[in-house]
Amino acid sequence: MANFKNTTAWRRERGRPSLSEVHRSIEIPKGASFFKKLLAFAGPGYLVAVGYMDPGNWATDIAGGAIFNYTLLSVIFISNLMAILLQALSAKLGIVTGRDLAQACRDHYSKPVSFFLWVLCEIAIAACDLAEVIGSAIALNLLFGIPLLVGVCVTALDVLIILFLQNKGFRYVEILVIGLIVVIGGCFLTEIILSRPDWAAVAQGFIPRAEILRNPEMLYIAIGILGATVMPHNLYLHSSIVQTRNYPDTEEGKKMAVKFATIDSTVALLFALFINAAILMVAAGVFYRQGYHEVQGIERAYELLSPLMGVSFASFLFALALLASGQNSTLTGTLAGQIVMEGFLNFRISPVLRRLITRLIAIIPAVIVTALYGSKGTGQLLILSQVILSLQLSFAVFPLVQFTSERAKMGNFVNGPIVRYLSFGVAIFIASLNAWLLYQTFWG
Repeated sequence: MANFKNTTAWRRERGRPSLSEVHRSIEIPKGASFFKKLLAFAGPGYLVAVGYMDPGNWATDIAGGAIFNYTLLSVIFISNLMAILLQALSAKLGIVTGRDLAQACRDHYSKPVSFFLWVLCEIAIAACDLAEVIGSAIALNLLFGIPLLVGVCVTALDVLIILFLQNKGFRYVEILVIGLIVVIGGCFLTEIILSRPDWAAVAQGFIPRAEILRNPEMLYIAIGILGATVMPHNLYLHSSIVQTRNYPDTEEGKKMAVKFATIDSTVALLFALFINAAILMVAAGVFYRQGYHEVQGIERAYELLSPLMGVSFASFLFALALLASGQNSTLTGTLAGQIVMEGFLNFRISPVLRRLITRLIAIIPAVIVTALYGSKGTGQLLILSQVILSLQLSFAVFPLVQFTSERAKMGNFVNGPIVRYLSFGVAIFIASLNAWLLYQTFWG
């Protein structure tokens, strides 16, 4: 196996571990059965999966279902397949090299390049956080009538939640996140049953159609779904939190860890596929079927669900799922901010201060825009956040694919030819789609 400390692989020795306070804090039982090991490794994939069902995805899924019925289910399916591949590469990088993606960039590129990538990543995390903060604030407003400005400020409390739970143990953070995912899943399972979808049309929707490419409006929403699916901060996050498991630091131990981490993230992302598909299916089964094709915003969907379904609690379940989604995403976004700051800069400050800085970067723009422009401004801010994410995505995907395809860095775990070509193809495909989306946004 290649020597990972070789200077041809990295510029410097492996430094302080990522998330050092919880690094290798979760024991993997020795000699345990397959299912006990699977349970021990389960968790990181679900923290990653929340980024694929965050409020930033809801608007595109709602619009896709309300306007085009079940046709764009195939786009959600393809998006998740790409996400499964990239997250598997991210987990492998963290397990094999002992570096998260931010540390790997710092140890490979020159200081100016690394600093540039850090700035882009911080902007992307702030943009992603904006969508999540605003989504939570909208949910609080819909459920409890809390003003948007107050709701934005309330979301900052997730900093205290993470600090409390992480001091108890990283497993508690994972349990909270999985619990909120179960709430989201339960809400939308109920919504699907109530919306009575056309299951034959649903099955056909998962089959890709040439019509998506020929219809400019359909293509635009499809690219919006694709562009909002793979979140750059998830690649940094996953490569770090897989290292919370105390697997043997041997080739066999790493092989086991890669296998179970890949299963964990794949199962979790299939659950995210269900959530995104469910949002689109509910929009199709309720809004498209009854001729409300103009429904694209979250607030409008909330207002119409109960009247159109004839069930009083339908809108409540929708808002509850939105609140769980937004809060879940802010929890993981805060962790990603810590990982990126430490990894790129090797910058060590107290966990409280780290998380406050991360949260303020997102809270301050949201507070200003909400105070000045209200709900209309937050909607425009959501769109801007997705554009910024699109700009940054390739700067995370290409280094990940590059590092995992270099034998000097990965040794016997290097990507094989099929995975290498497929992952580079996905990276180029995502970059091309996002470039097209940006062109349409500004000049189309």
